[in-house]
Amino acid sequence: MHVSGSSGQESCLEAQETEMGGTFAGEIVKVVKDRGSVLKENRPGLNRVLAMVSEGSVTVVRVTHEDRLARFGVGWFKRLFAVYGVTVDVLYPKKLGGRDELLEDFVSLVTTFAGRLYGMRSARPSPDPHGCG
Repeated sequence: MHVSGSSGQESCLEAQETEMGGTFAGEIVKVVKDRGSVLKENRPGLNRVLAMVSEGSVTVVRVTHEDRLARFGVGWFKRLFAVYGVTVDVLYPKKLGGRDELLEDFVSLVTTFAGRLYGMRSARPSPDPHGCG
């Protein structure tokens, strides 16, 4: 499970966990939670999932939405996991296609990079000693 941001998101993570548990009949081996941008390649939760898949300790990776696993390249994860005999189960699969899916991906990219740019600008020291410029 994944949420963007780091504060005030615990209730969202808990809601996702409850939702997933209530719709799954198999044994839950581990619940993996991640915070932050799904565009980051080195997320602790994703690294734990990759380790569990490669160790053979899971047979299904379950997510509420595909973008909780990765913003882009979910198909690559599915193919990699399949090599280890693991499937990806998506509780709410995308029902978009063609132009709508491309537009959604484009908006996600612009939103993500705008947020990162804003964060980079906020982190650099202000030339104004009062922090106003």
